Amino acid sequence: MQDTPKTRLHVDSPLAEGQAIGLDHERAHYLRHVLRLERGDAVAVFNGTDGEWLAVIDGFGKGWCSLTVQARRRAQQDGPDLWLLFAPIKRGRIDTVAEKASELGASRIWPVFTRHTDPHRVNMDRLRANAVEAAEQCERLSVPDMPEPVQLHKALADWPAERVLFLCAESGSARPVAEAVRDFAGRPAAFLVGPEGGFAKSELDDLSKLPFVVPVGLGPRVLRADTAVFAALACWQALVGDWTASGGDARPPFRAAEDARGQPI
Repeated sequence: MQDTPKTRLHVDSPLAEGQAIGLDHERAHYLRHVLRLERGDAVAVFNGTDGEWLAVIDGFGKGWCSLTVQARRRAQQDGPDLWLLFAPIKRGRIDTVAEKASELGASRIWPVFTRHTDPHRVNMDRLRANAVEAAEQCERLSVPDMPEPVQLHKALADWPAERVLFLCAESGSARPVAEAVRDFAGRPAAFLVGPEGGFAKSELDDLSKLPFVVPVGLGPRVLRADTAVFAALACWQALVGDWTASGGDARPPFRAAEDARGQPI
């Protein structure tokens, strides 16, 4: 058995030393036939509540794989309290939004329908699968919450007053995103990104009247909806999020530091 995991998996099972985990056909196939793993190989597992653990493959069968949890690698830590609300866009690009928002640390990814939203149906199973895969690859300890899509006004009806909502506004009065994010540092935050056709004027007027909404601009160029998502989340992370951590916490875990000669230290 090797102590270095061959891959990383999100599981729904409780995690503790000696815990047995059964994987479904899709995951068993992935480990056995895609990664070519064998009995005794190590994998890392996490479930969003118990931290990350080292597990070993006990065996494979027809459509199944069993693991045994051995030792905890990392304790559970709270990630950024950052929500993303976005108007669904075309297939392919909406999958990328789910993937990259997960990589960028969003704790909630919520599709909302606006007046100019083009797609009116969202494959949430596929979106969640993309977010899970991204969480596995980027070494975060949780998977984003992904509520079912709703009309924008319903999402805002019970909005928590303490959470500031940065409205990525393509027109009208808006503050520079960096300035606004810094001013509200320390508060729970969310970004709202509209559809490719932009928000309707009536929507912008209604949003501007809400006390928790802060319109922000993302620069002098017109960004595509998916680009606006990535730009907004990256700005928040770089200014007040977990990109600002010092030392090893500012980089992915288990990455060795290197000295000036490129040798691990």
